[in-house]
Amino acid sequence: MRTYLALSAAAAVLAAAGATAYATTSGSTTDSRPLAGMRILISNDDSMQAAKASNSDGLGLYELRRAMCAAGADVVVMAPWQVQSGKGTAVTNGGVLTAQRRTALPAGYEDDCAQAPSGGAVYGVCLADGPCTKNSPSATPADTVKLALRAGLEAKAGWTGAPDLVLTGINSGPNVSAQVNDSGTVGAALAAIDQDVPAIAFSSSGDETNTSFPRVNYRANAEFGARFVAGLRNRGLFTSAFALKVDYPDVSAGQRAGAPVWTRVGDGQVVWHAYDRTGEDSFEIGLGFCEETPGDPCTETARNADSTALLRDGRIAVAPITADRTYGVPVGARRELKAIERYVEHEAPRP
Repeated sequence: MRTYLALSAAAAVLAAAGATAYATTSGSTTDSRPLAGMRILISNDDSMQAAKASNSDGLGLYELRRAMCAAGADVVVMAPWQVQSGKGTAVTNGGVLTAQRRTALPAGYEDDCAQAPSGGAVYGVCLADGPCTKNSPSATPADTVKLALRAGLEAKAGWTGAPDLVLTGINSGPNVSAQVNDSGTVGAALAAIDQDVPAIAFSSSGDETNTSFPRVNYRANAEFGARFVAGLRNRGLFTSAFALKVDYPDVSAGQRAGAPVWTRVGDGQVVWHAYDRTGEDSFEIGLGFCEETPGDPCTETARNADSTALLRDGRIAVAPITADRTYGVPVGARRELKAIERYVEHEAPRP
């Protein structure tokens, strides 16, 4: 059965403390800077504003930046100027993009990357021939990654050559099942592997109301993410043959996230669109949730689905994703795929 929600309550869903030490391998001794020497680009689809009380407009990005810098990485952020949830892999085909540095960062995040060579610089990218203003239209998530990799990082940060890794997120709300196709967080990660740069897309669940996104969820995801990335690095598992998608469950009520599990993108419709006619030529967009009732067409049926692991079992769901939409093509990079699956299932850090 599908449950309909008012747009104002559901839009956030689709929008689809202190230093931490990180273990580089399961059971290894603690290394406080396992990502030292790495250059990481961070983008998202929620913008770099982080101004809404719901935490749905980019707060997760600052938690991800914080954790990566704490682990020793050199980080630069290039993200959409405005919220761009649901943009998928969309790109802008004309006009001028401006990458404007944010000088006043959200409270509490000002000094997170003070020791990094690039200072953790944060840029918002708008579609404007001149300074970005409050109402400037935004670049898409894929725009920001393509701009950064092809010109922006060299011009703004002095980086020559590609970064070692692109991270996208942390998205406000999970990106699972059919909605993965709409996700700008995933679309930005796909833009990175299209440029032969390894990428990981991070998303966090909201609270039990599904309209607010607590900082504690972002922080738990980010700190897990830094250890997860360190483990991949330690094992030489970075690849641009496919991207990884990491969805983190809600832990805001004190529950503990379940261990990471290797999943596939499901075929259900956790979040769906409805179009209600409001006039002769007009239709209001509404959003809703599938209630996962057996037999209902929007219920998840895929085995090992990401949505089942995340939403039913409360586990960290990890899935490989690729932009190749050709049906029936043999899977490439089998060795890398199996090695990362083994890492996720048996060696990745536990929450």
